Amino acid sequence: MDAPPQNEDCRPFVTIAGYLESMGLNSPRIVGADFDQGFVLMTDLGSTQYLQALEQDPDRADDLYADAIAALLMLQTNGEAYQQKLPGYDDAFVAFELSIFRDWLCSRHLGVEFSAADERRWQDCCTTLIDSAMCQQRVFMHRDYHSRNLMVTREHNPGILDFQDAVEGPLSYDVVSLFKDCYIKWPDDKINRWALEYYDRLGAPFKDDLCADRFLRDFDLMGVQRHLKAAGIFARLYHRDGKPAYLDDIPRTLSYLSDTTCQYPELGFLSELIGQRIIPAMQKID
Repeated sequence: MDAPPQNEDCRPFVTIAGYLESMGLNSPRIVGADFDQGFVLMTDLGSTQYLQALEQDPDRADDLYADAIAALLMLQTNGEAYQQKLPGYDDAFVAFELSIFRDWLCSRHLGVEFSAADERRWQDCCTTLIDSAMCQQRVFMHRDYHSRNLMVTREHNPGILDFQDAVEGPLSYDVVSLFKDCYIKWPDDKINRWALEYYDRLGAPFKDDLCADRFLRDFDLMGVQRHLKAAGIFARLYHRDGKPAYLDDIPRTLSYLSDTTCQYPELGFLSELIGQRIIPAMQKID
């Protein structure tokens, strides 16, 4: 890893790599590090991302996701010993992530402005999403557990990357990142089947007072929060960082939002916003 210190601090990556190794997960092993110059020498997990493997052979999805579920459960179970050492994913954190959608996709990218009534309804939706996230069991949360950060490996699949931003956060966050992936989309019946497979494999501490219906609601609302954030980040990567390729991923994130918000009356404003204003504005740009 070559990460100039003025741009990035390698220490969190190295620290969390040590946590993952102690948990028995397949992540890069740190051989050496020079933090002053921003160099880290680590073991290699190959070159085949889950995304590449899934696109080339969708029939592998059940097996690959079964491995990813097993690794995630290991992270959440064994991570209990380390999660309190991580930054907290609190209500202010969630509110800031939601603001990225409002500021970068709506305002900066599309010129969509909110009236006073819009603002009230937006805040009500944000409160619903924040409350749902904050009521969930807290776990060691990777925060970017998806097909571009999981590597297909011959042994101990998957290899896990890009974990430096890990936090202590809601139970459903990583599993919704995995199955409602911003870079590849599956039919709803597959997503729900995989989500329930994960739920069925949860240990007793996580299932206390968490029925399947409640888990699926948490899963859906967490997905809405994540996709709002992701759509905003993709717009920010274009405008702030000069990375236009991420604009191609926005329609996929918006499709998740369209599919989910219409199922929850309390998210009616978001359903209207996406369907009546955001998607038409995106189509005009295209």
